Amino acid sequence: MKVPFLDLKAQYDAIAGEIDDAIRQVIERTAFSGGPFVSAFEEQFAAFCQCKHAIGVGSGTEALWLALAALDIGPGDEVVTVPNSFIATAEAISFCGATPVFVDVNGESQTMDPNLLEAAITERTRAVIPVHLFGQMADMGPIMEIARRHNLFVVEDACQAHGAEYNGRPAGSIGNFGCFSFYPGKNLGAYGEAGGVVTNSDEMSEKIKMIRDHGQSKKYHHAMIGWNGRMDGIQGAVLSVKLKYLAGWNDARRKNARLYTSLLNSIDGVIPPREMDYSRHIYHVYAVKARNRDSLMAALTEQGISCGIHYPVPIHLQNAYQYMGAGKGAFPVAEKCAEEIVSLPMFPELTEEQVNFVVGEIRRFCSV
Repeated sequence: MKVPFLDLKAQYDAIAGEIDDAIRQVIERTAFSGGPFVSAFEEQFAAFCQCKHAIGVGSGTEALWLALAALDIGPGDEVVTVPNSFIATAEAISFCGATPVFVDVNGESQTMDPNLLEAAITERTRAVIPVHLFGQMADMGPIMEIARRHNLFVVEDACQAHGAEYNGRPAGSIGNFGCFSFYPGKNLGAYGEAGGVVTNSDEMSEKIKMIRDHGQSKKYHHAMIGWNGRMDGIQGAVLSVKLKYLAGWNDARRKNARLYTSLLNSIDGVIPPREMDYSRHIYHVYAVKARNRDSLMAALTEQGISCGIHYPVPIHLQNAYQYMGAGKGAFPVAEKCAEEIVSLPMFPELTEEQVNFVVGEIRRFCSV
């Protein structure tokens, strides 16, 4: 049996008529860059996140960067985040001219450990970027409390958390900004590159809208130095269609995760992900910790099961960030996760038969 890591074709087949019609409308109206289809999606996504504003941009990386730029974070500033994220989290800080400062993560949630946050704050710290990893939110209560105490901005990296919740509050709605990626493989994925920023601040919303459009206050009148960060009309239209299905897709992921966990709990050598008490996990990735991870992955691949590692090299150990001087051992929990994590197939259309096959092969490997 072949089990793909992700099956975007199955998702498209289920809603092909709506998607094709939405794209056709964009072409017929020639609304290709920004425009009414993006505006409609922004309104819908803001409501989904229970925020006043959503601003469509070109990617999740751009969302993070523009949020920091809107806060005037720049050279000499520090922004605290975690080392076990996709490098975009740190890149956004670096491209503002600021310095990323890492703190280690909680071993169970694999998100920012609030107990370590305060020690990383200096007089140069301006913001904190907690990363909602794999579809589970960071422990936002204590993070927000510490940030308020130190007058810091909080930018939620919610690029993997579309529809996740923290004590009933949606991802993106707690900090000053929530930043989302709509990369095709995400729970809410575009048909190309796209991202979004949500906020409850009228002022910050207008500022990001200006920055993403070359700093224009009106056409050809530039109030500030900006950037071309607009979302394409086709992506806005596609996302509007898919947003209607997101809650159901997330429920299907959660159902698959419950089945995985119930079956994996009895296997020695594999630890399923934990859904924290405060969390509604939407399982963008179903990442287990496995003894002999690399050998397990090879065995699964042999049987036609696709899997991955998110992420094999923590950011502080990447060549791009060697200049910071944080060598191996600096963040032991994040490093241990990188050595043990393997992401199993996870998508809404995954069948019970496929999950049973994947777990059966894991059980066979672990029993040898």
